[in-house]
Amino acid sequence: MSNLSKRSTIYFEPEIHQALKLKSASSQRSVSELIDEAVRLLMSEDQEDLAAFAERAGEKEISYEALLNDLKKHGKI
Repeated sequence: MSNLSKRSTIYFEPEIHQALKLKSASSQRSVSELIDEAVRLLMSEDQEDLAAFAERAGEKEISYEALLNDLKKHGKI
């Protein structure tokens, strides 16, 4: 096992658990390592999303109705 230091119990649907076990065996990595990598990837994507939101925070808001009217006006719908 790797240098992971905290333990947790996680429940999976049987099909997901089976897929994880197969992936673990075929990649010669533990299920814990696969889960750790997946969670890190999700958190990294969240961080990117938050950065994108912060970058666009100053943009003018537009209502859905105004957006539809603008799309129609420009022949997009």
